[in-house]
Amino acid sequence: MADETASFDAAPTIPQALTTAPGYQVRRLHQAYLAIWVRAVDPTLTAPQFAVLTAVDAAPGRDQRSMASAVALDTSTMADVARRLENRGLLVRRTDAADGRRKLLYLTDEGERTLRDAHGRACRLGERLLEPYDATQRADVMRLLASLADRWEDLAGDD
Repeated sequence: MADETASFDAAPTIPQALTTAPGYQVRRLHQAYLAIWVRAVDPTLTAPQFAVLTAVDAAPGRDQRSMASAVALDTSTMADVARRLENRGLLVRRTDAADGRRKLLYLTDEGERTLRDAHGRACRLGERLLEPYDATQRADVMRLLASLADRWEDLAGDD
């Protein structure tokens, strides 16, 4: 009779059906990115929150819905992220005088400081992630990632 406990000691073999699946590899990338973000950039400011702060800094006073589109968040997730940032004192949501349903977004002074502090660390993380590649390869990787994201967003929008 074979020792059945030995199989628990070895690293599991990942089925080829997974290793050849684009979604599996994207999930692995995402999981690794989340883990390194916490250590390298900020343990409390999430990458989506950072994206929202960055977008608001670039276009203060834009409405929450258009900001959601700019940072690739659905509107309900955007509302939650904006509410959390507002609760932390990093963002102010003001009701649009012309349309009471629209929320216009602005950074607070603390939001500007937080973004400025996190920005350098996020840039350094981006450099670390692409470090194995030369400038041409980096451009290729970014082009391919953007193309993949565009394609998958198009597919997600199909009914």
